[in-house]
Amino acid sequence: MLNYKQLHYFWKVAKAGSIARAAEQLRLAPQTISAQIGTLEKSLGTELFRRVGRRLEPTPAGQLTLSYADEIFQIGRELEETVRNRPGGSDMLFRVGVADVVPKSIAYRLLSPALSCAARVRLICREDKLDRLFAELAIHKIDLVIADRPLPGELGVKGYSHPLGRTPIAFFAARALAERYKKDFPQSLHGAPVLIPSDGATVRGALTRWFSEHQIEPLIVGEFDDTALMKAFGKAGAGIFPAPTVLADEIRSQYEADIIGRPDRIAAQYYAISVERKLTHPAVVAISEASKTDLFVDDKRLSAHGRRT
Repeated sequence: MLNYKQLHYFWKVAKAGSIARAAEQLRLAPQTISAQIGTLEKSLGTELFRRVGRRLEPTPAGQLTLSYADEIFQIGRELEETVRNRPGGSDMLFRVGVADVVPKSIAYRLLSPALSCAARVRLICREDKLDRLFAELAIHKIDLVIADRPLPGELGVKGYSHPLGRTPIAFFAARALAERYKKDFPQSLHGAPVLIPSDGATVRGALTRWFSEHQIEPLIVGEFDDTALMKAFGKAGAGIFPAPTVLADEIRSQYEADIIGRPDRIAAQYYAISVERKLTHPAVVAISEASKTDLFVDDKRLSAHGRRT
């Protein structure tokens, strides 16, 4: 079994660059640290350091060990801080990863119910690419991933995809553009300036297929990972942009843009991905219930919207 005290000594030396500096920080004799690291190397079956000039630098095996040690001691600090700061033992740490293609307004609306559930929750939220978030979910570094697609089976990550809901997609434009392109939609989009999500977004593929089916070739003037930035360009009149209809009121007021039309049968769907088959975490349950009752349209309404063009 791994000796965490030895791992801590290794970690300190790797950060300090020498046994002498680490010994000063730990207030231990250099011989003690050296002996403990030697024992760790023996138990792992490999050397963890090599001498480069006057410094000790991790070997390739040492670099790998250091990356794990960083995570282990980071989690340890979070555990200590969380337990220490729990008033009356009621606070609950809730780590969430949000895929960078999920609109921030959608992410906020999905996650905000977690702060209103019966148990007091401390939310730790980070945004990243889906593959990195799935990897962190696999090692329990985060509790939940909010994504626009289910967990791919080929990743080999043990997890479960819980649908939160879906919302039709509409095309929006600044009001001057909207008046021009509302007429003869969707054919009016042929040659029109369009802003579009990047390839990482699931809806991008659906839009590309829809353009092809309707023999529409828009002028793509911008592709965006950040949908908020895409809307900002849309507000400035740079082009027409797609967005979930559940955000229509916000887009009208904040970005001064109106709907010019809805592509048929295109919707954005969002998932809560966790290691739980059955949702039991109070914050996740609150998110799931609120999404179905307060945020997203149901399938019947979705179908009704989907027939409109």
